[in-house]
Amino acid sequence: MEKQTIQKMFICFWLYAILGWCYEVFLEVVVYKWGFTNLGIMYGPYCPIYAVGAMLFLLFFGKLMKKEGGRLLQISRPFIIFFGSMAVATAVELAGTYVLEFFTGGWPWDTYADYDINFQARIALSPSLRFGMGGLLFLYFVQPFYNWLLAKPKKKTLNIITLILLVIVVTDFTLSLILRY
Repeated sequence: MEKQTIQKMFICFWLYAILGWCYEVFLEVVVYKWGFTNLGIMYGPYCPIYAVGAMLFLLFFGKLMKKEGGRLLQISRPFIIFFGSMAVATAVELAGTYVLEFFTGGWPWDTYADYDINFQARIALSPSLRFGMGGLLFLYFVQPFYNWLLAKPKKKTLNIITLILLVIVVTDFTLSLILRY
């Protein structure tokens, strides 16, 4: 991964959160046909827990994405990323349930009791496997695309985008705390 500025990482964080929200909406509306519900903890179209997972993927596996390494690393890289992403995202999800339960009394994915293999309806095997696949897609396709996309604007433009995004997110977070909880 190329060197990132604070602005780029902040923008990426919220792009990951939006992508996570889109994934959740896709599952609800298209896959499970439950209909639309905003599962995010804020009003806007973002799920910050996905962004936390993505940032951890970059922290733990970003260096693995470099082209260097012997043949064994080249062959094992996707497996390491898959199982590592699975473990990291599942740990984030489990921690997220406890944090959200403490602050809000529940968590949006408490439907995990419907899965055969689950732990206290907080985490489940099926979503964990999807997180492993998501880690692969994220590191091989999404992050390189975001790097390409965010290499285009000048620093001043990135600062303006970051400031606008910061105002939107802080406003949403504040309203969410006041009006929802």
